Amino acid sequence: MLGRLGRLVPAAVRSVQESFHTLQARTSVMGKPNVIFVLGGPGAGKGTQCARIVESFGYVHLSAGDLLRAERIAPGSEFGELIEHHITNGTIVPVEITCSLLERAMTKSEKNDFLIDGFPRNEDNLTGWNKQMGEKVNVRRVLFFHCSQDICTARCLARGAAGSGRTDDNEESLRKRFVTYETATMPIIRHYEAMNLVSQIDA
Repeated sequence: MLGRLGRLVPAAVRSVQESFHTLQARTSVMGKPNVIFVLGGPGAGKGTQCARIVESFGYVHLSAGDLLRAERIAPGSEFGELIEHHITNGTIVPVEITCSLLERAMTKSEKNDFLIDGFPRNEDNLTGWNKQMGEKVNVRRVLFFHCSQDICTARCLARGAAGSGRTDDNEESLRKRFVTYETATMPIIRHYEAMNLVSQIDA
Protein backbone atom coordinates (compact mmCIF):
# COMPACT_ATOMS: atom_id res chain seq x y z
CA MET A 1 0.00 0.00 0.00
CA LEU A 2 2.74 2.46 0.94
CA GLY A 3 4.60 1.76 -2.29
CA ARG A 4 1.59 2.70 -4.33
CA LEU A 5 0.94 5.73 -2.20
CA GLY A 6 4.51 6.85 -2.83
CA ARG A 7 3.48 7.88 -6.32
CA LEU A 8 1.54 10.77 -4.81
CA VAL A 9 3.36 14.10 -4.66
CA PRO A 10 6.18 13.32 -2.14
CA ALA A 11 5.61 16.36 0.10
CA ALA A 12 2.06 15.21 0.77
CA VAL A 13 2.61 11.49 1.34
CA ARG A 14 2.76 11.65 5.13
CA SER A 15 -0.34 13.79 5.66
CA VAL A 16 -2.45 11.84 3.16
CA GLN A 17 -1.21 8.51 4.54
CA GLU A 18 -2.00 9.47 8.13
CA SER A 19 -5.38 10.91 7.16
CA PHE A 20 -6.48 7.78 5.34
CA HIS A 21 -5.25 5.33 7.97
CA THR A 22 -7.04 7.33 10.68
CA LEU A 23 -10.21 7.58 8.61
CA GLN A 24 -10.22 3.85 7.86
CA ALA A 25 -9.95 3.08 11.57
CA ARG A 26 -12.78 5.45 12.47
CA THR A 27 -15.25 4.65 9.71
CA SER A 28 -15.11 0.88 9.43
CA VAL A 29 -18.40 0.52 11.34
CA MET A 30 -20.16 3.67 10.15
CA GLY A 31 -23.45 3.29 8.31
CA LYS A 32 -23.57 6.58 6.41
CA PRO A 33 -21.39 7.06 3.31
CA ASN A 34 -18.02 8.60 4.13
CA VAL A 35 -16.97 11.52 1.93
CA ILE A 36 -13.65 13.21 1.30
CA PHE A 37 -13.83 16.36 -0.79
CA VAL A 38 -10.96 16.94 -3.23
CA LEU A 39 -10.41 20.59 -4.21
CA GLY A 40 -7.87 22.57 -6.20
CA GLY A 41 -7.56 24.71 -9.30
CA PRO A 42 -8.09 23.51 -12.88
CA GLY A 43 -5.20 21.22 -13.80
CA ALA A 44 -3.97 20.76 -10.22
CA GLY A 45 -4.01 16.99 -10.69
CA LYS A 46 -7.10 16.14 -8.69
CA GLY A 47 -8.29 13.38 -10.99
CA THR A 48 -4.83 11.86 -11.41
CA GLN A 49 -4.18 11.68 -7.68
CA CYS A 50 -7.70 10.46 -6.94
CA ALA A 51 -7.06 7.48 -9.21
CA ARG A 52 -3.98 6.61 -7.13
CA ILE A 53 -5.87 6.97 -3.86
CA VAL A 54 -8.58 4.68 -5.23
CA GLU A 55 -5.93 2.08 -6.07
CA SER A 56 -4.34 2.28 -2.61
CA PHE A 57 -7.39 2.65 -0.39
CA GLY A 58 -10.41 1.40 -2.34
CA TYR A 59 -12.40 4.63 -2.33
CA VAL A 60 -14.89 5.38 -5.11
CA HIS A 61 -13.87 8.45 -7.11
CA LEU A 62 -16.77 10.70 -8.08
CA SER A 63 -15.80 13.68 -10.22
CA ALA A 64 -18.49 16.35 -10.13
CA GLY A 65 -17.19 17.62 -13.48
CA ASP A 66 -17.26 14.17 -15.09
CA LEU A 67 -20.79 13.54 -13.86
CA LEU A 68 -21.92 16.89 -15.26
CA ARG A 69 -20.19 16.29 -18.60
CA ALA A 70 -21.81 12.85 -18.87
CA GLU A 71 -25.22 14.31 -18.06
CA ARG A 72 -24.65 17.08 -20.60
CA ILE A 73 -24.45 14.57 -23.46
CA ALA A 74 -26.94 12.03 -22.11
CA PRO A 75 -29.81 11.50 -24.58
CA GLY A 76 -32.92 13.29 -23.43
CA SER A 77 -31.26 15.04 -20.47
CA GLU A 78 -33.34 17.96 -19.26
CA PHE A 79 -30.17 19.62 -17.92
CA GLY A 80 -27.85 19.11 -20.91
CA GLU A 81 -28.12 22.57 -22.48
CA LEU A 82 -27.86 24.37 -19.13
CA ILE A 83 -24.78 22.35 -18.12
CA GLU A 84 -23.13 23.07 -21.48
CA HIS A 85 -23.66 26.80 -20.99
CA HIS A 86 -22.02 26.80 -17.57
CA ILE A 87 -19.08 24.57 -18.53
CA THR A 88 -18.27 26.63 -21.63
CA ASN A 89 -18.42 29.89 -19.70
CA GLY A 90 -16.45 28.65 -16.71
CA THR A 91 -19.34 29.26 -14.33
CA ILE A 92 -20.82 26.93 -11.73
CA VAL A 93 -23.76 24.63 -12.45
CA PRO A 94 -26.74 25.01 -10.06
CA VAL A 95 -26.08 23.01 -6.91
CA GLU A 96 -29.34 21.08 -7.04
CA ILE A 97 -28.24 19.43 -10.28
CA THR A 98 -24.77 18.55 -9.02
CA CYS A 99 -26.02 17.19 -5.69
CA SER A 100 -28.62 15.06 -7.43
CA LEU A 101 -25.99 13.54 -9.73
CA LEU A 102 -23.62 12.87 -6.82
CA GLU A 103 -26.35 11.30 -4.71
CA ARG A 104 -27.45 9.12 -7.60
CA ALA A 105 -23.87 7.91 -8.16
CA MET A 106 -23.38 7.12 -4.46
CA THR A 107 -26.67 5.26 -4.30
CA LYS A 108 -25.69 3.08 -7.27
CA SER A 109 -22.32 2.19 -5.73
CA GLU A 110 -21.82 -0.90 -3.60
CA LYS A 111 -19.12 0.85 -1.56
CA ASN A 112 -19.38 3.32 1.30
CA ASP A 113 -16.26 5.51 0.93
CA PHE A 114 -16.17 8.30 -1.66
CA LEU A 115 -13.75 10.88 -3.00
CA ILE A 116 -15.77 13.78 -4.40
CA ASP A 117 -13.58 15.71 -6.79
CA GLY A 118 -14.25 19.35 -7.69
CA PHE A 119 -17.08 20.00 -5.24
CA PRO A 120 -18.19 22.10 -3.34
CA ARG A 121 -16.86 24.97 -5.43
CA ASN A 122 -18.66 27.96 -3.89
CA GLU A 123 -20.86 29.01 -1.00
CA ASP A 124 -24.02 28.07 -2.85
CA ASN A 125 -22.58 24.58 -3.44
CA LEU A 126 -21.75 24.25 0.25
CA THR A 127 -25.15 25.48 1.41
CA GLY A 128 -26.97 23.25 -1.07
CA TRP A 129 -24.87 20.24 -0.14
CA ASN A 130 -25.50 20.75 3.58
CA LYS A 131 -29.21 21.12 2.94
CA GLN A 132 -29.58 18.16 0.57
CA MET A 133 -26.86 15.78 1.78
CA GLY A 134 -25.65 17.00 5.18
CA GLU A 135 -27.65 14.44 7.18
CA LYS A 136 -27.02 11.60 4.73
CA VAL A 137 -23.20 11.44 4.72
CA ASN A 138 -20.13 11.89 6.92
CA VAL A 139 -17.68 14.48 5.53
CA ARG A 140 -14.34 13.22 6.85
CA ARG A 141 -11.66 15.34 5.15
CA VAL A 142 -10.85 17.89 2.45
CA LEU A 143 -7.78 17.31 0.30
CA PHE A 144 -6.57 20.63 -1.15
CA PHE A 145 -4.25 20.23 -4.14
CA HIS A 146 -2.34 23.51 -4.36
CA CYS A 147 -0.59 24.46 -7.61
CA SER A 148 0.39 27.70 -9.36
CA GLN A 149 -1.87 29.09 -12.06
CA ASP A 150 0.93 28.96 -14.67
CA ILE A 151 1.53 25.25 -14.15
CA CYS A 152 -2.18 24.46 -14.04
CA THR A 153 -2.82 26.40 -17.25
CA ALA A 154 0.02 24.65 -19.06
CA ARG A 155 -1.33 21.25 -18.00
CA CYS A 156 -4.87 22.06 -19.16
CA LEU A 157 -3.72 23.40 -22.52
CA ALA A 158 -1.56 20.32 -23.06
CA ARG A 159 -4.53 18.14 -22.14
CA GLY A 160 -6.70 20.00 -24.62
CA ALA A 161 -4.07 19.74 -27.37
CA ALA A 162 -3.89 15.99 -26.74
CA GLY A 163 -7.60 15.68 -27.45
CA SER A 164 -9.17 15.64 -23.99
CA GLY A 165 -12.56 16.33 -25.56
CA ARG A 166 -13.24 19.01 -22.94
CA THR A 167 -14.69 22.24 -24.28
CA ASP A 168 -13.19 24.21 -21.37
CA ASP A 169 -9.50 23.28 -21.96
CA ASN A 170 -8.74 26.56 -23.75
CA GLU A 171 -7.21 29.85 -22.64
CA GLU A 172 -10.43 31.88 -22.58
CA SER A 173 -12.35 29.35 -20.49
CA LEU A 174 -9.34 28.79 -18.22
CA ARG A 175 -9.10 32.49 -17.38
CA LYS A 176 -12.74 32.44 -16.33
CA ARG A 177 -12.30 29.20 -14.38
CA PHE A 178 -9.38 30.60 -12.40
CA VAL A 179 -11.34 33.73 -11.49
CA THR A 180 -14.14 31.47 -10.26
CA TYR A 181 -11.66 29.32 -8.34
CA GLU A 182 -9.98 32.24 -6.57
CA THR A 183 -13.17 34.14 -5.72
CA ALA A 184 -15.54 31.26 -5.01
CA THR A 185 -13.65 28.06 -4.15
CA MET A 186 -10.83 29.38 -1.97
CA PRO A 187 -13.33 30.68 0.63
CA ILE A 188 -14.75 27.13 0.85
CA ILE A 189 -11.28 25.76 1.51
CA ARG A 190 -10.75 28.37 4.21
CA HIS A 191 -14.12 27.40 5.71
CA TYR A 192 -13.01 23.80 6.10
CA GLU A 193 -9.56 24.90 7.33
CA ALA A 194 -11.32 26.62 10.22
CA MET A 195 -12.89 23.24 11.01
CA ASN A 196 -9.45 21.57 10.93
CA LEU A 197 -10.52 19.31 8.07
CA VAL A 198 -8.05 20.35 5.34
CA SER A 199 -4.89 18.56 4.25
CA GLN A 200 -2.97 20.79 1.80
CA ILE A 201 -0.93 19.00 -0.86
CA ASP A 202 1.80 20.55 -2.98
CA ALA A 203 0.63 19.57 -6.44
